[in-house]
Amino acid sequence: MGLGILDIMAKIGGRLPTVMKPKQTQSLGKRLMWTGIVLVVYLVMAHTPLYGVQPGAASTSILARLYIMQIIFASNVGTLMELGIGPIVTAGLIMQILVGAKLLKLDLSNIEDRKKFTEAQKVLALLVGLLEASLLTLSWHWNPAMRLVVPWYVKLIVILQLLASVYIVMLLDEMIQKGWGLGSGVSLFILAGVTSRVFWWIFSPLPLASMSKELGLTFTGINLSAPLGFIPYVVWSIMNGYSFDQIVLRYARYTTPQSAAPQYMQLPDLVGFTATIGLIILLIYLEGMKVEIPVTSQRMRGIRTRVPLKFLYVTNIPILLVGILYSDLQLFLYITASVGGSGIAQALDIVLRYMRSPLGPLELVVDPLRVLIYSVIWGGLAILFGLLWVEIAGLSPAQQAENLIKSGLEIPGVRRNPRILERMLAKYIYPLTILSSLIVASIAIIANILGAYGSGTGLLLAVGIIYQYYMMIAYERTLEAYPMLKKLLGEE
Repeated sequence: MGLGILDIMAKIGGRLPTVMKPKQTQSLGKRLMWTGIVLVVYLVMAHTPLYGVQPGAASTSILARLYIMQIIFASNVGTLMELGIGPIVTAGLIMQILVGAKLLKLDLSNIEDRKKFTEAQKVLALLVGLLEASLLTLSWHWNPAMRLVVPWYVKLIVILQLLASVYIVMLLDEMIQKGWGLGSGVSLFILAGVTSRVFWWIFSPLPLASMSKELGLTFTGINLSAPLGFIPYVVWSIMNGYSFDQIVLRYARYTTPQSAAPQYMQLPDLVGFTATIGLIILLIYLEGMKVEIPVTSQRMRGIRTRVPLKFLYVTNIPILLVGILYSDLQLFLYITASVGGSGIAQALDIVLRYMRSPLGPLELVVDPLRVLIYSVIWGGLAILFGLLWVEIAGLSPAQQAENLIKSGLEIPGVRRNPRILERMLAKYIYPLTILSSLIVASIAIIANILGAYGSGTGLLLAVGIIYQYYMMIAYERTLEAYPMLKKLLGEE
């Protein structure tokens, strides 16, 4: 992508309708109110069926697509949020990689370059959305058997609905980021998707019969009057005299209209509930851990302080990137299989079989080799993506050394030479990157093996986002309590 193309994309992006910044800084209460309004709009879109798509047909494809894809992209099959935040995340990732790899000569600390980056990213997100919407609609993934029967104008209407939804999501994200709300729309939508699934799996009183009807599944060997949610199921089990082992582990055998071969699904049970609570507590603890580097100020000699590096240095980015890779491969496999690319589909199917998350503790017993290969693949890719992200996101030792020098700080006993500082920081940053990537990957892998609600990746994202919101709200409350700080920090 040359600068000419970037300029054209930025010019087009600059002409698109956008959200204006508020004229005055909004109070915390108003920002929370607007954040809530954006969340409600997202939830309405996530439950509004696509016009022209049969709801029943859409629901059966939920098993053919990856569950983690819905978590990461905050999507919902058969609705206006079919693509979710996928095009926005994919476009942002592509642009970040191009800038980080110096293929795009942009300085994101420069206001004009940052504006060009943002406007070009909008256009790229719409192009990605158009591509994904076209592929899904032309293959009619909601019911591939109807691919040649659905009229062309219906497919066009569906594509336009999906493209309009992508643009609306972009505007909602802009609205929050430009000061009307808190955080970002992308984070908010992911959080809403994960928490709703966790809440549903814990508290849902609906019987399995409703789930069977909604997803088009045929359950065998299980009481369909039993509630889906873990807590209602515990109460129901006690009232009906079920044994304790039926609460500890709970599986359902099912078949789909597309396949008569029986498959297994882990339902909410004690193992998954315990794993969910334990994982949340562990992640909250790790979020607060820091590795501190002692520094002194060149301007104020004798004053010592410490620069804190998060123990989870790359946060949940490595496992998020692995999930995005897996989701995109799964989507490509589904589209390829739908349009008849059997050779490519078979090869991809073999690869993805070993990347698929385990079906709970039962699979660890039945097929331990596949679970082991899955763990090695996800762990290895997480480390690789962690190291890659450090280099392209400005977290590398070279960039951090440059930041220290620009801020007038120095490490005691180390000369103010960029290369010496870089070597010194590399002793901290690279081991911390590998260790934190391995830790988040291990947490996600173990959570998936134990059947944690919302998946290990989903919980990693949700806890990280909640922690960020906690820090933002605490910061805003501090500014409101001490107005003089606003002047000192230039917030007015």
